[in-house]
Amino acid sequence: MSWQVIQQALPLFRKAFVLTLELSAIGVVLATILGLVIALLREYKVPVLSQICATFEELLRNTPLLIQLFFLYYGFPSIGLKLSAQACAIIGISLLGAAYMSGAFRGGFSGIPTIQVESAKALGLSPLQMVRHVTLPQGLTRSVPAVAANAIFLVKETSVFTVIAVPELTNTARDLIGMYYRTDEYLLMLVVAYAIILIPLSVVLTLLERRVRRGTFGD
Repeated sequence: MSWQVIQQALPLFRKAFVLTLELSAIGVVLATILGLVIALLREYKVPVLSQICATFEELLRNTPLLIQLFFLYYGFPSIGLKLSAQACAIIGISLLGAAYMSGAFRGGFSGIPTIQVESAKALGLSPLQMVRHVTLPQGLTRSVPAVAANAIFLVKETSVFTVIAVPELTNTARDLIGMYYRTDEYLLMLVVAYAIILIPLSVVLTLLERRVRRGTFGD
């Protein structure tokens, strides 16, 4: 183990670290927003759109991200739509994440007591009012654990971006290993870099989950 090798590689890993953070943040935010929209469309069974969303969700959840990235990066140019590697990465992780986030949100919505939904209807609330005053306040809090788990999953999935040459952490480590054959040092840096991202994220999400649970259920 050579600390000099690690020190020399730090600038490249720092750049890859920042890019991985950026792609992860954008992907998780977009996935959460899209997932919430899809979940609401399916929860309220909006004609046509709910069926489209259900098909989309099943398709994305049952195909590997690797295949989706290949399709975006190598398939789209054949129809005249060429996207950068980073754009394909963001689209791929966002769509995959949306499919998983939708399931998380729908799980939260299903936990809302039926009597509250019936009471809202009896009071004459419109669908939009029900979403605002009943579905979202309670469904989102119940969805926090699953949404948090999905967020961590999506950050880990950024390692797949190496297949389309996005210079994130895994790709940087692989390239350095291929050039200098210092496997131990570069793999150690890769593990530490992901730990720096994932451990604080996991702690923050766990604290958020506990706070939401305490505020909602009192335990």
